[in-house]
Amino acid sequence: RVEVAPFKEDPMDFVLWKPSDADLPGWDSPWGKGRPGWHIECSAMSYELLGGSFDIHGGGLDLQFPHHENEIAQSACAHPQDSFAKVWMHNEMLQVEGRKMSKSLGNFFTVRDLLEQGVPGEVIRMVFLGTHYRKPMDWTAEKADQALGTLRGWYRLTDGINKPEITPDYLTAFLRDDLNTAGHISLLHQLAHPESAGELKLGMELLGLPPAEAVDWFRGGSFGWSASGSVGIDDRPLQPFLTRWQKLRNEKKYAEADALKTALEATGLKLQASALGPDVKFLPSFDLSKLDKLK
Repeated sequence: RVEVAPFKEDPMDFVLWKPSDADLPGWDSPWGKGRPGWHIECSAMSYELLGGSFDIHGGGLDLQFPHHENEIAQSACAHPQDSFAKVWMHNEMLQVEGRKMSKSLGNFFTVRDLLEQGVPGEVIRMVFLGTHYRKPMDWTAEKADQALGTLRGWYRLTDGINKPEITPDYLTAFLRDDLNTAGHISLLHQLAHPESAGELKLGMELLGLPPAEAVDWFRGGSFGWSASGSVGIDDRPLQPFLTRWQKLRNEKKYAEADALKTALEATGLKLQASALGPDVKFLPSFDLSKLDKLK
């Protein structure tokens, strides 16, 4: 605070009921016409919806003081027999391309805005969960493209694969450690191999990522969106060429594989090998019709 209000008896005092004049909403009460204070609103909603004791209370780091401290004080006084929140989880602030998100900077957007732009929900989830919630989360076009590529590879690897019926302890270790989603995603990268595809599929599910069989943009063969500008590209006509390229590489026919790669990249894409198979990035100049010349 810049200064303490002069009417307070103690600097730590806070308002439970704010007086309202004719221009503000208000209700009659024993303390005059007014409205609930900021902090009492949350205590009232928590008690109404979750009861006097519940497990987790979340919120931004900027709410720790004074909002959450005051919320604890009033809830503990109103319901002394209860424990209120057992665990508090304060997340850091959101950034965009390394800058704080704010309306004044013109870089403010919501999840709904991204979805309306065609960004898959799974990509949004991957970008944000790639950072521990106690550290600043940075939304960048590069991270979004990387998340899309990673998910595309994971879905190709796990499509039609059965997951284990019992969840092994190692697969939940990071999440049980202060919800370390970044560590869990690192573990999933290690599981991105055919022999552990079932565990990968289960680990993705623990992050709330739906299976490949339920993802429309993957099932339809369309990448749906790319921060680099390629939107709605259907990669199904490309699959036979990618399969042939991978086969040539597996057979160590590198000269033929390189020739095919050069021809494919002439259509307006970038192709490179990865542990999950061919990794494709479409450029704005990509022309699907040029594939007909390669048949």
